[in-house]
Amino acid sequence: MKLKQLRLRKPVILFIILGAIYISFLQYKMVHHGNIKPEPNADFLIVLGARVKGTVPSLALKYRIDYAAEYLKANKRTIAIASGGKGPGEEISEAESIKRELVAQGIEETRILLEDQSTDTYENIRFSRNLIPGEETTGLLVTNDFHVFRAKLIAKDEDLELGGLPAKTPIQAVLKSYTREYLALTKYFIIYAFNQEVNG
Repeated sequence: MKLKQLRLRKPVILFIILGAIYISFLQYKMVHHGNIKPEPNADFLIVLGARVKGTVPSLALKYRIDYAAEYLKANKRTIAIASGGKGPGEEISEAESIKRELVAQGIEETRILLEDQSTDTYENIRFSRNLIPGEETTGLLVTNDFHVFRAKLIAKDEDLELGGLPAKTPIQAVLKSYTREYLALTKYFIIYAFNQEVNG
């Protein structure tokens, strides 16, 4: 009986160890990419949408907007692509909310392009790509720090080599955001591996 229990215990222990290593790897990547200082004078920013409460940006989105506005004020030739469609409980699109807030912070409306059809990060980047002026080559993804790593991976899948402009994550949302991102990254890697197998 004890031998049987020992045999069963070993795979469980191995699974726990491998799981801990995997989570540590994800955590390292998320923290690393969420702390890289963005290069100045980017041609464009893609400000990724997040929840809007009626017409008011959620705190997570507000941080993204604030960081984008700060960068745009310091880099006068950079344009912004505000990205995000209109979801449940939102009276305006996330893109429109981003635009309004940037304008309220002194960013010229002429420097802001709208992508207001996307429903997730994949579409944010794919649809925003179509708005990038042909002569512009260097860009940054503006999102909360935990999300930068996955957003850059998705951008690379769309043939866009983009840097990140990490905004802080609301303290009350850190645990939930990181936990959900572990799952989202795992889903991304599974889909990526499947696509590689199909296309390879």
